[in-house]
Amino acid sequence: MRPFTFALLCAVLAPVLQAAERPPNVLLIVADDLGYGELNCQGFTKEIPTPNIDSIAANGIRFTSGYVSGPYCSPTRAGLLAGRYQQRTGHEFNPGPAQKAEGGVGLALTEKTIGDRLKTAGYATGWFGKSHLGYAPEFHPLKRGFDQYFGFLGGAHSYLDAQEDGANPILRGTEPVPSVDYTTEAFAREAIGFIDQHQAGPWLCYLPFNAVHGPLQATEKYLSRFPQITDKKRQTFAAMLSAMDDAIGSVLTKIRELKQEENTLVFFISDNGGPTVQTTSANGSLRGFKAQTWEGGIRVPWMVQWKGRIPAGKVDDRPVIQLDILPTALAAAGVEVKPDWQLDGVNLLPYLQGEKTAAPHDSLYWRFGQQIAIRQGDWKLVKGAGSKGVQGRNGKASTQDAELYNLAKDIGEKENLAGKEPEKFKQLAAAWDQWNAGLVDPKWGPPLQGGGKKKAKQ
Repeated sequence: MRPFTFALLCAVLAPVLQAAERPPNVLLIVADDLGYGELNCQGFTKEIPTPNIDSIAANGIRFTSGYVSGPYCSPTRAGLLAGRYQQRTGHEFNPGPAQKAEGGVGLALTEKTIGDRLKTAGYATGWFGKSHLGYAPEFHPLKRGFDQYFGFLGGAHSYLDAQEDGANPILRGTEPVPSVDYTTEAFAREAIGFIDQHQAGPWLCYLPFNAVHGPLQATEKYLSRFPQITDKKRQTFAAMLSAMDDAIGSVLTKIRELKQEENTLVFFISDNGGPTVQTTSANGSLRGFKAQTWEGGIRVPWMVQWKGRIPAGKVDDRPVIQLDILPTALAAAGVEVKPDWQLDGVNLLPYLQGEKTAAPHDSLYWRFGQQIAIRQGDWKLVKGAGSKGVQGRNGKASTQDAELYNLAKDIGEKENLAGKEPEKFKQLAAAWDQWNAGLVDPKWGPPLQGGGKKKAKQ
């Protein structure tokens, strides 16, 4: 081979070989309060186009039984970042708003985050958006394994005013920023800057939007897309979802421009089901809403893409949970999971790549005050909001008077089979009791109930 030809061949192959040797980037996108039924790819409605989010499903795998371990914001995020049921460390409820939050309330300092794990493995780590995992300095994202941070520490924030809440400003690192155009756009823009800065990789980009959580706020650019929607609340929600879809599209476009699609593992989930009454975010055919252990509170849009490494356009009905994201990302990065980490999540790669055809989990569990749930196969034992014995969120949880549903035949949880299937009831109740015995009591209480705890924003 001539020297010039060899040199040209090396120049062409060098980026390919470098990408093959390098661990994959990880992009973790979390929507806030997005119901199961809103995205076009979920098959319930086409009212609000979501082509960019839908592209993740088209280029990867969409789980129809994708869950989160908490029915509202902060607990889900605690479990997500640690890969462990958050009830193991008492993180069962949201912390209060910044002005009223008690000291020591946040993601347990004993927990190592996905940022900690991947940073140790040589990853650049960036977090752009909502935290909701504690206000004290020790809970700040820069202390939890992340190199860069742009976002806010609370549970809710204005989309248009960076400093509307003086106790919960939008921060760059630890410093408040004076202004923001629209948080949805700003968080994506910061993520793009991070990806561009670290294009030599590998990187972890955690992108938890505050969209489509209240307050319902949108700019005219997005509102003007939906003149046919006459209900103002619904129109604003549509604009917010459309803005988030655009923002996600801009991040995916950057990755494509950098020719990193085949070397980037992408996850998209919502942190809980939609609070339909408050925001119109719909949960499709599921029963219940945010802050409930009915399917509508815990089953969410859940999809993963890794071009060339997992199938494209596949729909998978096997139950998975957001706890699986950390061990899956670590496996992709070549990080060995130690037994003493006691992760509850499962590495999904063998299931995504077709090596394993069984369900990744024997059982999935929930505890949220007096509300409980367990899913085993198609069966679900549940005490949700309004169930007998559930009065608010305060008090001990138990399986007494729980209800039993076959989700394969009854996804809407309408026919309680507890009386007809006593052995199945006992089986699931015993499994839930065994899991519950390994948990601790909540470290702080639910809103306005028990021990003088402060009211927490949802």
